[in-house]
Amino acid sequence: MDLKTSLSALQAAIETGDWEAATRHCSRAMAVPEDIISGPFAESTVPTAESHLPPQETLANARLKLLDVFRQQFDKAAISRDSAGITRFFKLFPAAGWEKEGLEAYSDFVIDLVRSRPQTSGKISSPMHFVTALTSLFESIAMIVSQHQPVVEKYYGAGKMYPVIKRLLQECDRVVNSLIAAWEDERQTKRKLQDVVASPPTYIHQPAGPGRKQTAPIEPDLVDPRDIDQFLTELAGMAGRWSLFRRFLYDRLREDALAETPPAVDDPSTNLGAAPPQPETDSTLPTLSPTEIAALLEESTSKQLFATLIKTYYIPLEIWYLRTIIFKSHRLSTLDTASQPPQHTAPDDVFYILKAVLSRACSVGEVECLTKMCALSKDAIERDYAGVIKAKLEDVYSSRTGAPPARSLAGEKAERENRTTFMILLNDLSISSSHTELLVRGLTSSGLLENSFLDSELPSAATAIETIAVATTTFKNLVQGGIEQLFNQLTRPKLRQFVVDVYKDVSYKLDQDAYAAAEYNDIVRKRFIKLWSALLDGFKETFTDSNYHAFFLITVEILTRLWEKQILAMRFSELGAIRFDRDLRAVSSFLGNQLEFGDTREKFQRLQQISTLLNLDEEEDPEEFYSGSGIVWRLSANDAKTIVSLRT
Repeated sequence: MDLKTSLSALQAAIETGDWEAATRHCSRAMAVPEDIISGPFAESTVPTAESHLPPQETLANARLKLLDVFRQQFDKAAISRDSAGITRFFKLFPAAGWEKEGLEAYSDFVIDLVRSRPQTSGKISSPMHFVTALTSLFESIAMIVSQHQPVVEKYYGAGKMYPVIKRLLQECDRVVNSLIAAWEDERQTKRKLQDVVASPPTYIHQPAGPGRKQTAPIEPDLVDPRDIDQFLTELAGMAGRWSLFRRFLYDRLREDALAETPPAVDDPSTNLGAAPPQPETDSTLPTLSPTEIAALLEESTSKQLFATLIKTYYIPLEIWYLRTIIFKSHRLSTLDTASQPPQHTAPDDVFYILKAVLSRACSVGEVECLTKMCALSKDAIERDYAGVIKAKLEDVYSSRTGAPPARSLAGEKAERENRTTFMILLNDLSISSSHTELLVRGLTSSGLLENSFLDSELPSAATAIETIAVATTTFKNLVQGGIEQLFNQLTRPKLRQFVVDVYKDVSYKLDQDAYAAAEYNDIVRKRFIKLWSALLDGFKETFTDSNYHAFFLITVEILTRLWEKQILAMRFSELGAIRFDRDLRAVSSFLGNQLEFGDTREKFQRLQQISTLLNLDEEEDPEEFYSGSGIVWRLSANDAKTIVSLRT
């Protein structure tokens, strides 16, 4: 009987146009189990003279009538932006079993809001025109989602905004496709790409060093890098706006999927025709997995369009721009006289541009793009930047055979100039290594990645940035090789004579009087300091701290080997061994004080152990001392025997 009463009341409400009452009665009738509605008992008792059809057919006809009225009235209210009317009929759809149709009507309404947004003003030739147009599109959709999602979920349940967002994305795809086509036509992107391909970055290598003039003329750029920079900024801005919009939708849908209860709704009826809150209706929904959410966005036409733009235009042109600026920085590089220690202008110029390029690549917000850009940028830095500096290093001494320069004023001047040129180039590499480390640290800690990528993408984005850090190994290897070359070229040949000069007329076969004289004259320490200062004159003032540290240690290492050979050729009295120990400690202390960081003690371990053996008491057995002293010996047992035999 409840079914018969509900259907009769439903028909009466439809005739009087009381749509809220009609919806209530329809919902009550629909609550009757299907097997009862279509059963023989209902079919024989429910029909009346006014409505002789079976109850199932009567209910279906009434529901279709309600759907037709709701849609007509909703569309009418939407056209006139009647918030009350929109609200009134939007909430009635699900109660009458027309949830999908209600969401379709609402989707049509919000899409019309997007289409009726104010159009972007300004000239199409403006570099910000298309960025602004996309921003307007994405912001209007984002605002609609923010303001209307609570309304939809209030009346239809959590998660029911998904089909509306899907329709909004389809409208977004249509507009984005139109804007990108207009952008490609206005910016003549294909021609620009062809011009760049026809003008690959080139560098005409010029010999480094004093007296070597640049002879090759500098040809004007066929493609102005500034134009490409402006083009890339616009393209990255467009892609970045999509990335930001994509993250917004992902977060919204993800929150929606995780929500257990619908949020409280504020009245947004004054915003874009949103409806005031009404009592909830029961609604259940299947939750969306993160994979399904990502698929909706990743498979959208907009995503594919921007991915194509990035692959076709952005990456090739960005790498062209970076390489062009690197080569230009080499060509225009000059000695930075204000820098201490001295360096060329190229490192600061190149890494300023590299930071700008990688920051722009991050702002695009696509992991695949960032990964590719970082790998290609690393290759460019290693090949086009470090490779050119390496070639300049090789040029400095390319005309030399490795023999000491001619003993003339001109030869000495040329040697000093070559040495200074070589050292400053090594400074450039050392500074570049530091710049690389700072760049990677800055990009990963600045918040740029967090602002450009989804949380799930951050590890991959950070890994891509870390790719750049590999270049530090290239820089450090070149520095180490260059320092060794400089040492072998200029300093090693002087060290053998250095030790000979220090020990000229010096003996460690001392009696009391000779020991007192040696103590007074302190000749080894004084000679060493004087000769050492001359040997490393100009290195500390010219080298970076790290380069000077490395050069200093390699010099000390070779010096201690030669000193050891010198000692093994001498004889020692008891007092002479004591004097040698004092000389060794004085020199070791002097050298240790020359470095602001680091320690030279390791280099002197063998000499210190030699001194220990030379100063053993006569009654102490050398072999027992060697095996039982607990010292970690750098000398072999045979070495120890040889050293002990030097005592007289």
